[in-house]
Amino acid sequence: KMIIDIHTHEFPDKIAAKTKEVLQNNSHSETFSDLTLRGLIDTESKAGIDLAVIVPVATKPSQVESINNSAYEINERFGGKTVLSFAAMHPDFPEYKKELKRLVEMGFKGIKLHPAYQGHKIDDIEYLRIMDEANSLGLAIITHGGIDIGFPTVDFCSPEMTRHAINEIGDFPLIVAHMGGWKDWERVPEYLADTKVLIDTSASLNEIIPRKGDENYYSKDGKKLLDADGFMKLFNAFGSKRILFGTDNPWSDPAADIDFIKNLPISEGEKEDIFENNARMILAI
Repeated sequence: KMIIDIHTHEFPDKIAAKTKEVLQNNSHSETFSDLTLRGLIDTESKAGIDLAVIVPVATKPSQVESINNSAYEINERFGGKTVLSFAAMHPDFPEYKKELKRLVEMGFKGIKLHPAYQGHKIDDIEYLRIMDEANSLGLAIITHGGIDIGFPTVDFCSPEMTRHAINEIGDFPLIVAHMGGWKDWERVPEYLADTKVLIDTSASLNEIIPRKGDENYYSKDGKKLLDADGFMKLFNAFGSKRILFGTDNPWSDPAADIDFIKNLPISEGEKEDIFENNARMILAI
């Protein structure tokens, strides 16, 4: 048995500390690693996670190729053990078809999209054509879902937008992070349960941990994420075969997220689907 974390992040050592400070300032929340690759591996292994999937985000089109070259080096170095990196793609990257083909040739399993950081709605044509092409090439696609903790007034990937995107390009197993729409969980089943969409648990369980000094930024209710009852509503709508375990490390405590799933009133087989089986299907391992 394995535990696979389908949604993690790391940054180059030279920018990790600065990036950590910026992201903590924007989100007013605490991180659980130092954002380096070594920090990711340490926190994941301590929690008992066997494989961490890195999902890199390109915030500018000019970053796409260099991020993907670095991700390829990680995959070559670790050989699919301990960590495995997806590739990045940006909606405004002009040579997206050429780059997606290159990613397949390099052995990548999937790509990450992030509407809030990339300034496009998930149902914009720029994303539709990338998703259509990537899916046709057999690449998995994971997108941020719902609002982002660092952009609380912007929603570029609501459940309705995701549904519209799928209606436009055809239903396929798009992975929508954060249980289908962060802090918009009441509406996720209505728009996405009858599709092939998969959802991951990243940054959606327990509650937000405010950064030291920002304890009063979030109200008691504002810190709340999904409790067991809220999770089970989504579980009953999607089933164990369409939920993937993800932490969004460094933004969630991996050990606490594992305990959350282990304590749910579901069968051991259903927990194995969430922790391992579904990710194995996506990653073809």
